[in-house]
Amino acid sequence: MAEPFNDVERAAVYRAIYERRDMRHFVSTPVDPAVLARLIDAAHHAPSVGYMQPWRIGRITDPALRQRLHAAVERERVLTADALGKRRDEFMKLKVEGMLECGELLVMALMDGREKHVFGRRTLPEMDLASVACAIQNMWLAARAEGLGMGWVSLFDAGEVRTMLGMPEGARPVALLCLGHVEHFYREPMLESEGWAARMPLAACLFENTWPEAPPGHEGDVGPTTVQTALNGR
Repeated sequence: MAEPFNDVERAAVYRAIYERRDMRHFVSTPVDPAVLARLIDAAHHAPSVGYMQPWRIGRITDPALRQRLHAAVERERVLTADALGKRRDEFMKLKVEGMLECGELLVMALMDGREKHVFGRRTLPEMDLASVACAIQNMWLAARAEGLGMGWVSLFDAGEVRTMLGMPEGARPVALLCLGHVEHFYREPMLESEGWAARMPLAACLFENTWPEAPPGHEGDVGPTTVQTALNGR
């Protein structure tokens, strides 16, 4: 059998998972190029369906382009707020990005020509997007281990950003990633501390064998399963 990590190594992995945060507050201290290289390499070692490696990672070094991308995000932020109805004012009070403050701004994108990759995608073509998400998570966890914050910005029009970055037909931006030094990491997810949403109970996200039926009058609720009971050590 394969050897597990030792206790210290295992604890470090779980610490990175539980202390990772979607950061929006940064200090402008530059990111060490060697550290940046390690983070990008960590992203490139993510799993991908059919080993297609659909991620393309762009580094934004032109200050004027960073400003234009920020303006695109701001336009979408207002449109998103307008679409939220009663929660508009509440949303507008939230800080949703740190694009002008972070040390590095990266773009995570999907490659062009993805239709040629059928392995693992014939019935689930969206698995290329899932693979890119794995690359982002790899970078996020590695950044936390390096003491750097990262924030995923998705408030933008994909077509506008694609044109802005000169991407070929078929390629698509997925995320603008704010990366850099922070004064401190949030003790809990910012949207939770701001009262926007709360973490769902684990029992609501688990099922065993078949999708559970909610009891009458509790549509959408899921009771504890035997999996949850085992996780709780009961």
